[in-house]
Amino acid sequence: MCGITGYIGTDDTGSIVHQGLENLEYRGYDSAGIAIAGESLTIQKTEGEVGELSVPTHADGMVGIGHTRWSTHGEPTAPNAHPHTDCTESVAVVHNGIIENYEALKAELRDRHTFTSDTDTEVIPHLIETHLEDGVSLVTAVQRATRRLEGSYAIAVTAADHDGIVVAREDSPLLIGHGEAATYVGSDATAFIDHTNRVTYLKTGDIARLTDDDVTVYNDGARVQRDTQTLEWDADAAGKSGYNHYMLKEIHEQPRALRQAISGRINDFETGVDLDIDLTAEYLRAVEEIQIVACGTSYHAGLYAKELLETAADVRVTVTIASEYEFSGGRDPQETLVVAITQSGETADTLSALRDAIRSGARTLAVTNTLGSTVTREADETVFIRAGPEIGVAATKTFVSQVATVTLLAAHLGEARNVLSTQATRDLLAGVQELPGAVQQILDQEPTIKEAARTHADSEAFFYMGRQAGYPVALESALKLKEISYDHAEGFAAGELKHGPLALVTPDTPVVAVLTAESAAEKTLNNVKEVKARGAPVIGVTSDPSHTSSVDQMFDIPECGPLEPVVANVALQLFAYYVADEKDRPIDKPRNLAKSVTVE
Repeated sequence: MCGITGYIGTDDTGSIVHQGLENLEYRGYDSAGIAIAGESLTIQKTEGEVGELSVPTHADGMVGIGHTRWSTHGEPTAPNAHPHTDCTESVAVVHNGIIENYEALKAELRDRHTFTSDTDTEVIPHLIETHLEDGVSLVTAVQRATRRLEGSYAIAVTAADHDGIVVAREDSPLLIGHGEAATYVGSDATAFIDHTNRVTYLKTGDIARLTDDDVTVYNDGARVQRDTQTLEWDADAAGKSGYNHYMLKEIHEQPRALRQAISGRINDFETGVDLDIDLTAEYLRAVEEIQIVACGTSYHAGLYAKELLETAADVRVTVTIASEYEFSGGRDPQETLVVAITQSGETADTLSALRDAIRSGARTLAVTNTLGSTVTREADETVFIRAGPEIGVAATKTFVSQVATVTLLAAHLGEARNVLSTQATRDLLAGVQELPGAVQQILDQEPTIKEAARTHADSEAFFYMGRQAGYPVALESALKLKEISYDHAEGFAAGELKHGPLALVTPDTPVVAVLTAESAAEKTLNNVKEVKARGAPVIGVTSDPSHTSSVDQMFDIPECGPLEPVVANVALQLFAYYVADEKDRPIDKPRNLAKSVTVE
């Protein structure tokens, strides 16, 4: 991990690859490097930020690859940074993923090869070197080398005196960009979106040879065709648009993201929802259980979905952190729908859970933001959340878009299962349509929320509590704060206050209480009294003005029925952002975190 970029063409290769690395900084990383190939290799690597990386120049080089590394094997040092080379320093490799059998390969190669890093990646260029000694082409050498690798990987390879770039994919994402007299490669389209939005998504097992005007793809030794797609977003959509941070821009993009998530999917209040999925009403009526698998923010969206689905569709729903998932317990796979929620569509733990469900014979549905991602190819059906590019590591607009999308799914299932009455469907869909305007009302309160964040920025810890639909919002809001401010933040079900968290409450620990509709606010107010008795300042988030006297400060939100808690979440996104901003944290690139977690 974490970001790959590459270019072959006639323009300034070093500058283009360096720009690609800058575009990938949002994914999170701790070191970086570039290789330019011509008659020889030029390598530049650094421990630290891309801005500290010298842009290599090479008189005859028009091929370059680059990498931002998030450490898995070995410390974040320049020797461990990618690209890694062979003994002759003529082969350069960048790699995302994990090579599980690297220790055995390293032991096998050590007699004839010298290793200079602690990484698993370094075995790859040495394997390629051994095959190039047989006089084969670079693509053949890569094909032979990858047959020895076990694990997940996306790699890009260039070599002195060899034309083009060779790339290979096994589980980890990799795509190709097609420009005018130029070809690009990236771990996501952001790497090259400044230059082209025409892309080809490689599939697991693909190996491709890239030249400036051609791409040849092989799978299992045979030449194959892969479709080229045109992305619906451009470089401007991925920029900051005048905001100080991507995160703040993306918080403000939420009304538009919600409109995109809803657009064209609500036919009218009489004919319901069209999600363009092939799950028949007969099948949906037979479903006895829905299993949701997800990680991080997507897991919190799954918890919210559980509340909606059980109420609207009268179906048992379980939500499991993807890394803990197993399809077991005597469930009938024919009566089970497994829903994988993943922003990137490449989250390794979620894909692993999805594959377990597929092996068990269950039908699968993906909820994702990313066209062409792995989850869209492996799940039976896909619903896109249509949030547009999200660059900030801390997810914001994708969370609200996920919740809006699963709300439509809940209405669709409720209708198919003859559970929702016409009036209940109308009420639920009306709430979805009110979301963009309700979120805008929260954004209009930004100065008030910013001042509250400034007041509490020096606090030693933060606690978030809520019940029912307010519970996943408490978890998600705490996650946002800890991700970007580095402060301790804990979210919990309000009823659990007396079972542990109350021991940590002091006058220096602000408590945020979700007091919205669908959150059993009256019960949570009893917990508010308990923390106030210990001197803790309380921030309430509610649409009910009668709660004002019970808290020290109120974030007012508009009434929005069962979706009111997700509107409250937007206010708490802003609160987290401004706490972190007050502390001068690197908000878009929080330490140790990556945007797309492609290793288990």
